[in-house]
Amino acid sequence: MKLLRLLPALVALSLAAPVLAQSALDEIKQAGVLRIGTEGTYAPFTFHDASGELVGFDVEIGREIAERIGVEAQFVEGPWDGLIAGIDANRYDVVINQVGINEERQAKYDFSEPYIASKAALVVKADNTDITSFEALSGKRAAQTLTSNYGKLAQQYGAEIVPTEGFDQSIALVLQGRADATINDSLSFFDFTKQQPDAQVKIAATEADADFSGVLLAKGKPELLQAINDALAEIREDGTYSEISEKYFGEDVSQ
Repeated sequence: MKLLRLLPALVALSLAAPVLAQSALDEIKQAGVLRIGTEGTYAPFTFHDASGELVGFDVEIGREIAERIGVEAQFVEGPWDGLIAGIDANRYDVVINQVGINEERQAKYDFSEPYIASKAALVVKADNTDITSFEALSGKRAAQTLTSNYGKLAQQYGAEIVPTEGFDQSIALVLQGRADATINDSLSFFDFTKQQPDAQVKIAATEADADFSGVLLAKGKPELLQAINDALAEIREDGTYSEISEKYFGEDVSQ
């Protein structure tokens, strides 16, 4: 009898109990896709080949991460300057696009463990003899994307920024003489010269310290972050990372 009297109260208590929200990782698994923000115009990291297919180092890393989480990779393309804002707007779950890890970004977003290391290269026309160091950028025109680490570095050296939408446009402006130089990823430059060996550009200087990039995502998603880090560890351990790295750069680019 006492149990029967308690039943209404127990039912009411169970109805009042909070329903635990799904984690971001659970939602991704339920949807079956990992939405990845990327440029699609930044060779050799994320670009379209002659057939129009989206390819590149970051694209392959993204696909491998999604596969190990157990879902499909769904790429959402957009210009660099709006990529990170797309996380705030929930246009995608992560950004995989050579996003440099820095304190300013870490204050607002989470990053995976670094998956690639790169060095800043100062690129000028082949016949340029005035700019031989980063310090020589002072008062010169540097073609840069406004919100990138390289753009901020150029400003630190006193350059006047000529805004661009990416690496290819930056190089084009240097070749056209509309900019004196660009600071960009050394790996991107090596890929560019491999594709266009007759291009009249050169590296005038390279920074000694490497910058590291990671997968960027919104804060407050610990399960998703851990899954991404676990996937990256698996990619390294089973040799997949080395294969992708060799394919695009001819060497290990994780250090």
